[in-house]
Amino acid sequence: MSSSAFLPALLAILLGGFATVALGEPAAARQKELIHLVRQDCGSCHGLTLQGGLGPALLPAALAGKPVEGLVATIIGGRTGTPMPPWHRFLTQDEAQWIVEKLMTGFPE
Repeated sequence: MSSSAFLPALLAILLGGFATVALGEPAAARQKELIHLVRQDCGSCHGLTLQGGLGPALLPAALAGKPVEGLVATIIGGRTGTPMPPWHRFLTQDEAQWIVEKLMTGFPE
């Protein structure tokens, strides 16, 4: 491999490894905490069964076609002018993404 091709290949390997670590699933105990948070805290506005209430439904059919990045941004930053608060004090970006992915496929009990 030429030296001009080596650096981009090395960067791809290093960044690929970083992305895998950064986007890993939360530990089992943290997953339980996140499930409880969604069911109780999010459920207080979105309905305890996530079928909607003050906030919209968070069921897979309601989220279909919505960009994951936008949903994660809404969780982390909230929505100005609405009752949706920011959750960045309680969740990491990766945890918010895990929540969105679970909501889009049917949230666990």
